[in-house]
Amino acid sequence: MPHNAVSHEEAQVWLMPVFTARAGSEAALHDALVGLQSASRKDAGCLEYTVFSDGQRPDTFILFEGWASHEDLQAHNDEDHVKVFVEGVQSLLVEPFSVTPITPLA
Repeated sequence: MPHNAVSHEEAQVWLMPVFTARAGSEAALHDALVGLQSASRKDAGCLEYTVFSDGQRPDTFILFEGWASHEDLQAHNDEDHVKVFVEGVQSLLVEPFSVTPITPLA
């Protein structure tokens, strides 16, 4: 492969959003994230979309998501189910959720 060609793996996008629920909103946030997970797994280019609960912090949820390309991620972010989630979840959170881009080491 020429040095300027982008391999499929290099084009992939991996993210780790973290959500912290307001006291009393843990169950509602859990349900919203499960719904988002179910819908997002059907989006084109979705490689991984799994929500985890933090075993040490019951108010915290971590999303592990992978996309085949930046274009697939952008299309996902433009989906109604994502827009509705992002708008609706704000009142359930202690602070705005963070999104950390992550890169596999190998």
